[in-house]
Amino acid sequence: MRTKVAAVVGSMLIATSLLAGSGYAKPASQSQVSQKQKYVIAFQSSLPANYETLITKAGGKVLRALPELGGLEAESERADFLSNLSGVSGILAANPELEYKLDEDTVAADGQPVTDIPQDADTYWPYQWDIQRITNNGASYKLETGGTVNSDGTVKHKAIVGVIDTGIDANHPDLKANFLGGVNFVPAGVDASETGDPSDIRDREGHGTHVAGSIAADGKVKGVGPGLGIRSYRVFAAEGGAPTSWIAAAVVQAAKDKVDVINMSIGGYDGIARYTYDGIKYNDVADFLLWKRALQYAVGRNVTVVAAAGNESLNLNDSNAVVDYMNQTYGYLGLTFKSAVKEVPGTLPGVINVSSSNKWSSDKIAFYSNYGSTIDVAAPGGDNGPVYDASRNLDERDFHYRTLSTWPTYLEPYFTSNLRGYALLHGTSMAAPKVAGIAGVIKAAHPEYTPAQVQALIKQTASDLGKPGQDPLFGSGEANIFNALSH
Repeated sequence: MRTKVAAVVGSMLIATSLLAGSGYAKPASQSQVSQKQKYVIAFQSSLPANYETLITKAGGKVLRALPELGGLEAESERADFLSNLSGVSGILAANPELEYKLDEDTVAADGQPVTDIPQDADTYWPYQWDIQRITNNGASYKLETGGTVNSDGTVKHKAIVGVIDTGIDANHPDLKANFLGGVNFVPAGVDASETGDPSDIRDREGHGTHVAGSIAADGKVKGVGPGLGIRSYRVFAAEGGAPTSWIAAAVVQAAKDKVDVINMSIGGYDGIARYTYDGIKYNDVADFLLWKRALQYAVGRNVTVVAAAGNESLNLNDSNAVVDYMNQTYGYLGLTFKSAVKEVPGTLPGVINVSSSNKWSSDKIAFYSNYGSTIDVAAPGGDNGPVYDASRNLDERDFHYRTLSTWPTYLEPYFTSNLRGYALLHGTSMAAPKVAGIAGVIKAAHPEYTPAQVQALIKQTASDLGKPGQDPLFGSGEANIFNALSH
C-alpha cells in the first residue's frame, strides 16, 4: 500500500479497513517563504471581533472561523507568520495544522475478492457474522431498532447518528430510508469535483458508506439499528486528507443538528507533541486544544461520541513505543519526535474508544488493533482469519473473516467480486460504528440518558472476552445491544 503525504503537517490517519498508516508531512522550512502553509490558532476564550485583522497583520488569511471553539484555520506564505502571532494578545497557541489521511489501496493490490456470495440473494444476513453476534442473531431488533415504520412506509427515527467521514451514498437501497441529509466541509478546489457545495455529501471513497451501513442499514444487509436515522458530515475528498479544523467544524455542526451520537472512525496521534524539522522546533498545542474543545462542545450538548482506537497494533499505554513508532515511520521526512503523543480522538475525555474484535477468537483482538487501558469496549471489526493471524503470510488471508456492509453503488466492488453496492472490510473503522449504532439504539430506548449513562450501560452489558473483567485488549468486553436493551 502507498501512503500519500500531504504538503502540510499531518500526524493523523483514518483508522481504515485498509490498515492505513498515518501520514505525517514535513512542515515548510523557514526558507520556504513561497509555499502556503495552513495553521490552526486557539485563542484564550472566544474569537475577538477583529480576528481577521489580527491574522492579516501577521501575514495570513483566515480560511475557517470556529467561534464556538475560540479557534480558526489560517493560511500564510510567510516564514515568520508564527513568530508574528506570538505577540498577539489573546492567542493561546498556534501551530501548523495537522491532517487526517486516507491510504490508497486496490483490490488487485490486496488479494483476490470473495466470489461465493450470491449476487441475486434476497438477503446477505448469513454473511453478517458481526451484526449477528452483537444483536444476538437479530433478537435485539424485537426490542428496539431505533425507529418505527409509519403506515406509508416511511420511518420515524427515534435517534440519529452523525457520521463524520468520507460521505454517504444517499441513494443506496439499504440506506436511503434512514438517510437524513448532511453537510460537506471540503472546500472548493481540493480536486476537480469539489465545488464547495455544503450539501455535497457524495461518498467518493467508500469508507463512510460502509460505516453507515454498520450503523443503520435496512435492506440486504442490516445495521445495528435498522431504524436509526443517519446524517453525513463529509470531511474527506476522493483523495488526500482532512485538516483538524474541518473535522472540528463537523463535530460542532453535528451537535447543533442535535444528533444523538457521533461516529468518528478516525484516529491518529496528537497530544501536545514536540518535534523538530530542519532544526526548527514545533508543537501541536493549538491542534490538540481544538480537538478537546470540539468534543467538550458535543458532549456538553448531550451527544455521545464514539471513535476508533487505531490500527497500528500499539500499546497506547506505552508512550515510548508510540514515540518510537512515529520516529521509525516518519524519520525519513526529517522529523524527530521528542515527547509522548496520544491517540486521538479515542483517548480524549468523554469519548468511547473502541478496539477491534474478530470472528474466531474470544482471547485475541484483531492483529492490527491498538490496545491499552484507554480502550472502553471492543466490537467486531474483522480480520483475515486465524491462519493469517498465525503466519502473517499475505497469501493465507481469508476475507470471509472481514465485515460485510454497504458500499457506494457507483463505485467498483471491493473484495466482493461483482457484488456491486457491498464490500468486505476490516479495521477499527468497522468496529467503532457498531458501538455508535448500539449507542443510538440505547438513546432510542432511553432518550433521557446522558452520554455518560450511555457509555456506562454499554460497558456494563458488554460480553466479557479476554481476561475476566476490564482488560487492555477488549476493555469492558465486546459491546452487545441485546444485553444493553435487556439490562
